[in-house]
Amino acid sequence: MWCRYGWSRSTRFFGPHTAVRGGLLTWRLGRAEHLSESAEDKPVKWTEKQRILYTAPTLPGTKKDTSLPFPTSYSPEYVESSWYQWWEKEGFFSPEQHERLPHAVDRTFSLCIPPPNVTGTLHLGHALTVAVEDALVRRKRMQGYRVLWVPGCDHAGIATQTVVERRLLREEGKHRHDFTREEFLQQVWKWKNDKGEEIYRQLRSLGASLDWSRACFTMDPCFSRAVTEAFVKLCDLGLIYRSEGLVNWSCALESAISDIEVDSKELSGPTMLSVPGYENKVEFGTMFTFAYPIDNHDEEVMVSTTRPETMLGDVAIAVHPDDPRYQAVNGKQCRHPFTNRLLPIITDSMVDMELGTGAVKVTPAHDHSDFLLSQRHSLPRLTVIRGDGTMTPPCGQWLEGVKRFDARQFVVDALVERKLFRGKKSHAMTLPICSRSGDIIEPLLKKQWFVRCDQMAKKAVQAVEDGQLQIIPDFYTKTWKTWLSNISDWCISRQLWWGHQIPAYQVELPNCTDTKEERWVWGRSEAEARQRAAIRYGVRPEAVTLTQDPDVLDTWFSSGLFPFAMLGWPEQTTDLQHYYPISILETGNDLIFFWVARMVMLGTELTGQLPFKQVLFHSLVRDNHGRKMSKSLGNVIDPLDVIHGVSLERLQEKVMEGNLDPREQLVAIEAQRKDFPKGIPQCGTDALRFALCSHKMQGEDISLSVSQVLSCRHFCNKMWQTLRFTLGVLGHITAPVASLEETTPLSSMDRWICSRLYSTVLQCEQAFEAYELHTVTSALYSFWVHSLCDVYMEHVKPVLVQDEGAVVQPDTEGSDSTRHVATSVLYHCVSVSLALLSPFMPFITEELWQRLQPFRHGAASQTSLSLQPYPCSSQLAHWHFPEEESAFLLIQEVIRTARSLRAQCGMTKDKPAMWAVCSPSQAQVLLHFGSAVWTLSRTSCLHIYCPQGSDNLHSTPPPEGSLIGVVDHSCQLHLHVQSGVNVEKQILQLSQRRDKLVPKLKEILCKVQSPNFLTKVPAHVRQKVDHKMSALQQELKTIEDQLKMLQENQTTE
Repeated sequence: MWCRYGWSRSTRFFGPHTAVRGGLLTWRLGRAEHLSESAEDKPVKWTEKQRILYTAPTLPGTKKDTSLPFPTSYSPEYVESSWYQWWEKEGFFSPEQHERLPHAVDRTFSLCIPPPNVTGTLHLGHALTVAVEDALVRRKRMQGYRVLWVPGCDHAGIATQTVVERRLLREEGKHRHDFTREEFLQQVWKWKNDKGEEIYRQLRSLGASLDWSRACFTMDPCFSRAVTEAFVKLCDLGLIYRSEGLVNWSCALESAISDIEVDSKELSGPTMLSVPGYENKVEFGTMFTFAYPIDNHDEEVMVSTTRPETMLGDVAIAVHPDDPRYQAVNGKQCRHPFTNRLLPIITDSMVDMELGTGAVKVTPAHDHSDFLLSQRHSLPRLTVIRGDGTMTPPCGQWLEGVKRFDARQFVVDALVERKLFRGKKSHAMTLPICSRSGDIIEPLLKKQWFVRCDQMAKKAVQAVEDGQLQIIPDFYTKTWKTWLSNISDWCISRQLWWGHQIPAYQVELPNCTDTKEERWVWGRSEAEARQRAAIRYGVRPEAVTLTQDPDVLDTWFSSGLFPFAMLGWPEQTTDLQHYYPISILETGNDLIFFWVARMVMLGTELTGQLPFKQVLFHSLVRDNHGRKMSKSLGNVIDPLDVIHGVSLERLQEKVMEGNLDPREQLVAIEAQRKDFPKGIPQCGTDALRFALCSHKMQGEDISLSVSQVLSCRHFCNKMWQTLRFTLGVLGHITAPVASLEETTPLSSMDRWICSRLYSTVLQCEQAFEAYELHTVTSALYSFWVHSLCDVYMEHVKPVLVQDEGAVVQPDTEGSDSTRHVATSVLYHCVSVSLALLSPFMPFITEELWQRLQPFRHGAASQTSLSLQPYPCSSQLAHWHFPEEESAFLLIQEVIRTARSLRAQCGMTKDKPAMWAVCSPSQAQVLLHFGSAVWTLSRTSCLHIYCPQGSDNLHSTPPPEGSLIGVVDHSCQLHLHVQSGVNVEKQILQLSQRRDKLVPKLKEILCKVQSPNFLTKVPAHVRQKVDHKMSALQQELKTIEDQLKMLQENQTTE
């Protein structure tokens, strides 16, 4: 079935080895450059083209029919159909298939996917994680390892409960507290069962080769048992304790939240913000100053605060001991104007004399710094804001029950009335905001469960210092040590219903009159907890009344157990024995503390082993402008939209369906209209994965644009057309191609391409071991496009495709043996390259590799490329010809220069004669690769002239009036043009081009040499500027060399 749809770039993608010089396309051969450098940051432009669909009757899980006619062009929808279902049904992703591999080795590679939230949909950060991890996994599987990659989903306590609460309010008009806890949890499970599989469907769309039979959800019964065991064991070890402490509190959620769920909003001054539960916007970014009268004196102390509503909880005023302004009032007391309490004036060296008035109001129950200060000075802690964000009874009847930000204005008005208000001014500040609800975080004093972290953190630091745990890239090692050396205890209580209810029980004893003291026990079950209480308090078990803590554990606590709980811990399962510790933990660098450090601490403490041997961090994905992806900016890209394509209208519908402020919606819609005027074209999974892995992930953040993915989609089409040509050649042979071991390259070009393949495989091996996937993708792209397609296939076409009237080159006489060897070389170059690319581009490589199988010996019908041996350099050692590769560098430059000369005089079809004036050693290289020079430079013949003389050459000097190009200091090309060459005109053209380029280069040099270039310009921008500068410098050098040569010849004449 054929339908009208598709895309094409408005500007042709030339790849990293082409450049436009003087409006003319010139050909660049040489070292591979980063693929992403070629992509543009301009709006994505594309036009509809043909989309091809796979419509053959194929039952889900059965192998795709690749005997059908080969489509004329690449279509992601056609290619990606049916393969994943077949891989999954055949069990190719299971470690058990390892026993069936002929090339199996007795080594294990295991890892887990960072479990995404069950509520969410995948974003580009998830896609990067999948692309990187799947590349590592698929390569290890092809190398014969026993591979286990476990999928999982996190129950995401706050996020999930919030989503379900909103749905119930929208659909039924009910709040959570309109249900019993059990009824509400039934609603959550119903939602999870209906929607929770969406993440897994998306992971399958990305081609992730996960073992789905071991999929793990953090609320599964077996995982819940692991969470309970961990809590009880850590309590028994004294590493979990209950205490009163200051926590990040969301009044909208009425729960404590973790540090990672707190966003920081920078305010430069007064800013009106929407706050959940308030009809009108609330002002932030303002500093209020008011006075406390000193008791029994006519003096006062002025204090400044951004939160005047908390002054009802003030218990002291702190000043710096060296501040001369307050020497006379040290030790005196102020009278609170509303509660009549006396507030001591204390001294503390932590007070900043330069901030505000230099005097600080101390509110220990609502400020982290004040809480620490109260510990040093034994101050009381007075809570004046409830968990729901309203003021408490100690504030007085006039404020009790008033919402905190409404109370702010009430307090300011009352201070004005009492003539104690001293003004307000603009104040730059950082506002903590709950990422889940958008609420302003309120530090509140709560009795919670905490994990004692100091000793576990020391072990985690020591593991890295001793080399037991390797952090990649290693510059995170310093960050790791600094954070863990200054770690605070971890609050793990959350006031939610959805999650793992804390297995701790408050104990009520018979005939006990002391109601102030809290008595707690814990256990794997209520029966065990009851027995523990009876033993601890010396009573009969049946006399004990237990009430389980209604709170649940922080989601990060259960996530911290993932590497071993997913394998069945605390039971000593076969999986735990075989696959723990896992080989590597790969994740985003933003989770170094909140997930990775906690896994290391909990894993070491609970299992006695580090949970993994290596940690590989990738950078964050930003948009093509280097901005953080944000819904309000309209730059968030759904990877499925890139894979399948999406219209601008649908993109904008998604914005409207979200929870953005109307003004933010307008900004987002305008950004989408500018960046994606016609929507996002269908790029396919393979192109997206390859584009993501083409970025250096170990370092600065990744700036990704859809244009870069489109470039990779062009690469897919290049691969497709290569196979069309290869299959056409193979279709004319009568016997299967020779095996790789039996194939011995004959011609100079056969030897060169074989050696290039060997070098590429070696480069991939080294880069994979260093986890430099961008180097692997760059090497593979360069080999396929610039070595195989642009050079070898262009050269070998006259040999392999003998059309009528085709010219057979003298050194490749078209004999059957020559064609047979060239056919085998082409087949193996393509086949090996597909295997090399398979970990990055699993769909297109499987499709194309299957098409090649009828032409090889012993091809099994049910075999998959994903289980074939991954190419290794030792397998290709007999194809290593370093002297051919080295010599061909000169040929590359000769061909580039020849094509440039052809372009300068506007030649298209004509094939002029060409002279190479060179040294004797260069002459030998040109003779060796003579057919390549004729074919690829599109000349009729090559004459070689050595001014120094050569015994083997009898060529004459080039004719006068030839077009001259400079290859290097000892090699020039003379292109003989029948119509003659106007040297004056050529000099004029080159001079004009030079005059146009020089100011451009000066402008770039000014930018590069500016003092702020290295410090303030993003890395991806610096990279592009450097690339442009190098190209200009190279072109100017070539022009200068040509001008010098032309002027010298003119003088000689």
